[in-house]
Formats: sequence, C-alpha cells, structure tokens
Amino acid sequence: MTTDHEDPMPSSSTNRRKFLRQASALAVVPATTGLLGAPAYGVARATEPAELPDYAPVPSSSLGPTPNASGYYVGHIGGNLYWVTDTFYQAMFLTTRDGVVLVDAPPTIGKNLLRAIEDVARAKGRPTKVTHLVYSHSHADHIGAASVFGKNVERIAHSETRRLLKVAADPNRPLPTVTFDSHYVLRVGGERLELDYHGPNHSPDNIFIYAPDYATLMVVDVIFPGWTPFKNLAESQDIPRWVAAHDTAMTYSWKTLVGGHLGRLGTRTDVQLQKAYMTDLKASTRTALSTLDPTSFFQKYGATGNAWAIFKSYLDAVTQMAAAPVVAKYTGKLAAADVFTLDNAAAMVNSMRIDAGVLGPFSIRQ
Repeated sequence: MTTDHEDPMPSSSTNRRKFLRQASALAVVPATTGLLGAPAYGVARATEPAELPDYAPVPSSSLGPTPNASGYYVGHIGGNLYWVTDTFYQAMFLTTRDGVVLVDAPPTIGKNLLRAIEDVARAKGRPTKVTHLVYSHSHADHIGAASVFGKNVERIAHSETRRLLKVAADPNRPLPTVTFDSHYVLRVGGERLELDYHGPNHSPDNIFIYAPDYATLMVVDVIFPGWTPFKNLAESQDIPRWVAAHDTAMTYSWKTLVGGHLGRLGTRTDVQLQKAYMTDLKASTRTALSTLDPTSFFQKYGATGNAWAIFKSYLDAVTQMAAAPVVAKYTGKLAAADVFTLDNAAAMVNSMRIDAGVLGPFSIRQ
C-alpha cells in the first residue's frame, strides 16, 4: 500500500522554495546573464568552473509571463480551464462543481499548485480540493509532487504508468487508482477530459490529454513552444515515434497547447516550427553520416586497437557536422538553439544509425 505523505518536502523546504523563487525570476532574463547563481537546493558545489559559457539571447517571443513573488504564474485558458507554470514546468487544472481535476504535479511547482488552485477556485465559488489527478506519464519531474494532494484522490494514468511506478516504488508518486489502455473519458462535475494513448514516444507511457470544450491539448515532453527541444531530443526513449508524435498532435482540433515545460503556452505555429527544426536536423544528420570520411579516425586509432576511440571520434565529428547548419539557421528563431542542438544531433545520429539503418562507413562490408 502506498503511504501518504502530507509534507514530502525536506527540512530545508524554506530554503528550497526561496531558491525556486529566485530561479523562476532569473529564468525570464535572457540567457546571456548566465546560469542560475545559487547552488541547487542548497548543496555546495565541489568546484566552480573557471568561466561559464555565454549563449545567444532568448527571443522575447519565447518567454512567458513573469511569475509572482511566490514563484509561479497561474493563467486562464478558457472557461474553467487553467494552467500553472514556474517557467521550468507546467501543469493544467479544471475547476468543477464537484472538485478540481489536476493534470500533472511537477515538484518544482510543488505546493504552489495548491495555492494557485485555491485562489482560482475560491474566486469562482467552486470547491478547492483536488479530487482527480491525471498523470501524463511516470517521470518524477512531472508528477513528483503527487503525494502533496493526499491519498483520497482518484489518480488516472495509462496502464504502463502503473507498471513503471510500481517498479519505482516512489512514495511521492503514488500508484494510479484508475488505468486505461487506449482511450478514457474523464467526466467530473460537468467537465470532461479525453485521454489517449498513441504508443510510446518520449516514454513508453506518455499520453495525450485533450479538453475539447476548450480546444486545448496537453502533451508533455514533445513540443517545447518557442524553444529548441530539451537535451538528447527530450531524452526520448523512442525517437522515431517521438518525432511522429508531432504529427499526432496536429490531428487534434486545438488552439492552445500545454507542453509541460517552460514559460508559455503553445500554438499550432509552434508545432510547425519545431517540425521544421526536426526535419532539418534529420536531413543534416543523414548528410553527415553519408559523407564524412572516417579514414583519419581509423589511421590514428586503428593501430592501437582502440575501437571505441574510432567510434567516438567519428560519431563526435558527425554530430558536429550535423549540428552546425541547424544552429546557424535556428538561432534567433528558437530559444537555446545553440544550447541543445549539439546534444540533439548526437541523439539523432544514434537514432538514424540504429533505427533508420543509416550506418555510413559501418554499413554492410563489401
């Protein structure tokens, strides 16, 4: 049985909240100011880098609203549907006559979710208690504050999410009480959400959450509105199907996208721009794998028998070659194109080799 934790925060919760407020405030400042100034969660760094890198300024169109003094922003999507962000993560909630339906509980927002929900629901004269909690997927960075809402909450997720959470045995991520395999309609207090599973993408269990009455789609860790995708193509476990999820998202009739990350909501134009980025990255990777001559890597490391050095130097060079034109094209169009495109190219190189069979000099020997 999952143990309910009314207060999962460590004893340094006050310092942690202070850090998160500072981090949220700094996150809306262009990236040329550098990384966050305080050590994460009060943990001292063993060594400090001699010099932190500078990155291209963040386009103003990529930034969202400024968080309040407590470190969060709550916005109105339409009707009874709202969203919350701390500029790093996002959650979504519905106020209903029978209680609140919350989608995801990111730990960086944490108990600020309670504050945001209470302010909104009280102003609308509706119950403030979260009665239903939808998990987009099992990852702790998106549902790691689920325990904050107590044990008397109906938690809905894909059946694979339950399996993964059972293995994880994390008290901050209680097991779902209701699961589904392909489609589920959640109806609470006159409101509804449609939950769909279209197969693995970012994770084996990532679902699409659709609010048709408000023309809003929430799909997490797939689209990053205004920004380059997170490192290693969002750390996705199935890259071909993660790429395909972009098109799946566009099959829904929505105007507003909740992507789960960063500081603003998304539009259909954001999806098209990220699709263009991915198309260019894939094409550039294919070209690099097909044209880069590996002779120098074999000559330098072959005589020593260091096969891994051959592979590393070759793959690193392919990655650099694939990333360079994409960084040049999207800097100023997508925030942090110069931050994560090299990592994204590395993930695409491996996916093209393993999933698409573009093996370059390591193809079938003649």
